[in-house]
Amino acid sequence: MEIVPDTMSYLALGDSYTIGEGVEDAGRWPAQLAARLRDAGIRIGEPRIIATTGWTTDELAAAMDAAEPLGDWDFVSLLIGVNNQYRGRSVDEYAGEFHRLLRRAITLAGGRAQRVLVLSIPDWGVTPFARNELRSPRRIAQELDAYNAAARELCMAEGVAFVDITAISRTGETADMLAADGLHPSALQYARWAEAALPLARRLLAAP
Repeated sequence: MEIVPDTMSYLALGDSYTIGEGVEDAGRWPAQLAARLRDAGIRIGEPRIIATTGWTTDELAAAMDAAEPLGDWDFVSLLIGVNNQYRGRSVDEYAGEFHRLLRRAITLAGGRAQRVLVLSIPDWGVTPFARNELRSPRRIAQELDAYNAAARELCMAEGVAFVDITAISRTGETADMLAADGLHPSALQYARWAEAALPLARRLLAAP
């Protein structure tokens, strides 16, 4: 990644939703967020992404270990947990592992909690993929709501900004909002997430 002098650095941590499974690089939500921040006059570079489709919280942590030293970053985003829910893991297990990741994100942001942004887990239960797997949309929604409530509470305790994009994802079941696999979001859906995150991200990065 080319570093332009005086630009802020951005590290995006996550899973398929951060790597943008099924979309072009520029369509990923962290890339779209960075572009919108630049349009708003905030000098931020293209994000470095540590994310892979299918990762759970512990797998992201292991990948971060393998990538060390990661150094310090001006801005760090985190979106993780859908695969924990998909694999049937408990909310308590998720909360403990998410909390450790959140604290690592703060450390990577130079110890500045105000430079970390967390996005809620979207609801894949509204997608054709969920219907094909004969999964209960209601149960998926309930479990993800519990995951997101735990993450929100931990973010509040640590002073980290939390953006709820779950409600947006629940209106994203139309074909233009989905990638070709019928599960992952399209670039158009990611654009909605980036727009939701933009006001908070601007405030975080404009603060001294």
